[in-house]
Amino acid sequence: MANPDIKTASVLAFERKLDPSDALFFAGNWDIRSDSQNWPPIIVREKAVRGTISNRLKAKDADPAKLDAAIENPNLQRVDVATLPNNCDTVKIRFTLRVLGGAGSPSACNNTAYREKLSQIVESYVSKNGFGELSKRYACNLANGRFLWRNRLGGENIEVQVSYRKGESLQTWTFDALTFSLGDFTVPVESQNPLNALSNVIESGLKGDGYVLLDVVAFARIGEGQEVYPSQELILDKSSGGKGQKSKTLYTIADNAAIHSQKIGNALRTIDNWYPNENDTDNVGPIAVEPYGSVTSMGKAYRQPKEKVDFYSLLDSWVTRDKIPAEEGAQHFVMATLIRGGVFGESGKE
Repeated sequence: MANPDIKTASVLAFERKLDPSDALFFAGNWDIRSDSQNWPPIIVREKAVRGTISNRLKAKDADPAKLDAAIENPNLQRVDVATLPNNCDTVKIRFTLRVLGGAGSPSACNNTAYREKLSQIVESYVSKNGFGELSKRYACNLANGRFLWRNRLGGENIEVQVSYRKGESLQTWTFDALTFSLGDFTVPVESQNPLNALSNVIESGLKGDGYVLLDVVAFARIGEGQEVYPSQELILDKSSGGKGQKSKTLYTIADNAAIHSQKIGNALRTIDNWYPNENDTDNVGPIAVEPYGSVTSMGKAYRQPKEKVDFYSLLDSWVTRDKIPAEEGAQHFVMATLIRGGVFGESGKE
């Protein structure tokens, strides 16, 4: 039953509780990865290439004479590229991950009744479920190397090391990323104990039981001289003579190839396989936790408001109408979105 005294807050914001740094790239050899502290950074460099016309033509341009004339004009491009040196076969990618407590507590909320009701809901969820299921999935996305994105494809060997320091004690868990599936969250038998330990540490951070900072290092053996894939920059300034004249600009930190922290975060929160997908027609597996289940590469939102499975519909029903989501997965999704963080207030404008 709806509580008339509780209205959706017009100001409602949550800070993200999984806070990754940018990831930096280094080069070395697989056989000496145990001594990688002094591996040199991978530097992004520019090269100019002469491409050919390969885009889809309009019907009026499909005339052979016009096509021959177009091909005579070279497709000149300036692009950034990052590669391993010719004497290195392994890329090392490193970042840190801070796990913060206070999951579900808004950083800004202008409605006291709403805040109190939300606090009750979060406490009830944690009392019933804890953060065990979510923490396991976050741990899996560290262990399986999902954060490597394209750098994970075609790797001969991929090893992920996650370290956690508590006081004078240092724990390090090592995972063979290729033994994990990206399509689900099953854990290989040999990795169950270390993954459970890592999951427990993440859960303790979300509960606020202590300071949790994880050091994550991945080694991908891809072959000497092979290309690696940092984040690509979105260049908004296309002014003449500016940086935007390149066809591709890669992300760097002091010339060191790197992946955006936002892209790392997107990979870690790719845990939503509770979304409706009748007959599994798309077979996309887990998607990133987003209010509408948006997958830009598919051009589709899997959590449609008209089906009442989006974050806002589920949260409003839970808080203002005391309607607990029937499916446990929907409850996990709501909490995972709060952990993701964002601005979720209801605007007074129509």
